[in-house]
Amino acid sequence: MVFKRRNRRTPGEWVEATLYPKGGWRRAGNYIRHRLQRLPDPPHRIARGIFAGVLISFTPLFGLHFFAAALLAFVMRGNIVAAILATVAGNPVTFPFIAVISVELGHQILGSGDGVPALQILSAFGRAGEELWWNAKAVFTEDPTRWASLERFFKGLWLPYLVGGIIPGLIAGVAAYYISLPILAAYQKLRQKRLRDRAEKLRAAAAARLRGTAAKPTGVVGDDAGRGSR
Repeated sequence: MVFKRRNRRTPGEWVEATLYPKGGWRRAGNYIRHRLQRLPDPPHRIARGIFAGVLISFTPLFGLHFFAAALLAFVMRGNIVAAILATVAGNPVTFPFIAVISVELGHQILGSGDGVPALQILSAFGRAGEELWWNAKAVFTEDPTRWASLERFFKGLWLPYLVGGIIPGLIAGVAAYYISLPILAAYQKLRQKRLRDRAEKLRAAAAARLRGTAAKPTGVVGDDAGRGSR
């Protein structure tokens, strides 16, 4: 596979890379920007993909952001790779702010109560994941399933997060679309101009070599042939 790592990461290395990428967040951001600019697609399709990735980053679909962003980009006829790369908008630095804003706004929209502190949001998702794993194993064992706490988690946290994340996600996605579109268009025009200039220089150099070859004297061979005939 093209993207398969030669040496598989350990769980600890994966967590460390998620919290702080190798080379730092600045280098990771420059890499993503470089990849987005060089995608072989029209600017509006790449910008649609960026919109999809940013919007999905405001949803509580943890572990499914890549797939959800790719699906949304496909429906919108946007660039799927751009959508996957743009999910970096949701990272360990921004997630606490996204989570608190989304949950509080969701509770206000649904009228279901107050917001939840950031630390409790993260721990609640961790406990929900553990209980989902418990119930998945219980299907194949004699252990009883436990759904009561998951129901409270869904109604008290997950659903408000999903509903409340739509508005700020749309705002951030639209902003990312209109910011990235002219930048991508300008970069692609500049890159095409550079490629044309380079092609013209290569053609000029090839033409100069042809003219130099045609200008070489050919009479020496004729004189030698004439002397040989005499």
